[in-house]
Amino acid sequence: MTVKPYLSILMVPIIILLASTCSGDDATASQRKATRSKAPLSIHSALPAKVKSPKDNPLSNDKVELGRLLFFDPILSGDKDIACATCHHPDNGYAEYRDLSIGTNGQGFGIKRVFKEPNVIPLVKRNAHTILNTAFNGIDTGNKYDPAEGPMFWDNRVVSLEKQALEPLLAFEEMRGPNYEEVEILDEITQRIKDIPEYVQLFSAVFIEDDAVSAKNIAKAIAAFERTLVTTNTRFDQYMRGDESAISLSERDGFALFNKVGCGKCHNGPMFSDYQSHVIGVPKNKKLTEFDRGIDETFAFRTPSLRNLRFTAPYMHNGQFNSLQEVLEFYEDIAGGKNGHEAVTREEIDPLIKELDLRVKDMLPIISFLNTLNDTEFDKAMPTSVPSGLPVGGNIE
Repeated sequence: MTVKPYLSILMVPIIILLASTCSGDDATASQRKATRSKAPLSIHSALPAKVKSPKDNPLSNDKVELGRLLFFDPILSGDKDIACATCHHPDNGYAEYRDLSIGTNGQGFGIKRVFKEPNVIPLVKRNAHTILNTAFNGIDTGNKYDPAEGPMFWDNRVVSLEKQALEPLLAFEEMRGPNYEEVEILDEITQRIKDIPEYVQLFSAVFIEDDAVSAKNIAKAIAAFERTLVTTNTRFDQYMRGDESAISLSERDGFALFNKVGCGKCHNGPMFSDYQSHVIGVPKNKKLTEFDRGIDETFAFRTPSLRNLRFTAPYMHNGQFNSLQEVLEFYEDIAGGKNGHEAVTREEIDPLIKELDLRVKDMLPIISFLNTLNDTEFDKAMPTSVPSGLPVGGNIE
């Protein structure tokens, strides 16, 4: 699955009137009261307690469990050697500790994964996002979002988890591989699943229709499973709901600095992302032979969420930085007039980045605050086997 990719991180404060804090449908009275006491930090709030689903894909336990099986089953890849979970594994916070992922024709897990020889498959050109909390993609500072319109990937190229789920299956270097054309791979995968009686039974029980096994329903099941992978009770969420003891005084100072220096102008809302595109000029990853020109070939990429950063290193769309300290130092350099990317001019860099007022002394408090957005309490359950009989999670041993 395409992946990772994270940290257009740390861009800029904004001081908004208290009325804009927790006005979403899911914001409770206690959360609004807690947030009012924390102005000017009102551009951030706790995640909603409940996840929305599109009208045409309501959640059910059976659908979620079918999606879990599909997520871990390599039957969805052209060469039956890689699953969604290969690069988005629960042991890694549904992400992967690699700058750039190795998809099909790979062997091993995480940082130890390598291509088998002979090999004609390139590296995936972007860092793999974590699946955690992608159910909330697109959520705004008022806690409003439409699950059918949630932007996905570093370039926002599709909306909704349903559409996202099929993209890696189509991608040559991710799951499709060299033996199938893009126009035929979904038909091939659908037929494989139809040939497995256990899958036919499971699909027929979940989707009450004549042709239950279809690419559309494969995507719906995977999306339903992914909507259960949330971390809505971090220490930050507890704090924003009114528990003053959930984060320390030094972490609160880091939160204030995060906004004061300018990070909050882009990393806002409960997901700490405006989901907009920004040109920041991250240096090229030397493992790639060509420049990744991003959205509309402008070198712009979407602001990533800052939640669960402990699982998403290395950071940025190309995994260029190994630590949050490196990320902050990069932003300090850009604000100080330096250029990070040889093909991006100073004039092309987003003004919000150039206006950052970040100093070395601010970095440790900000990093301390960002740790309050981590949570290890999420669904890590893996099937012991999958209906295809293939290795669970793909060739990761």
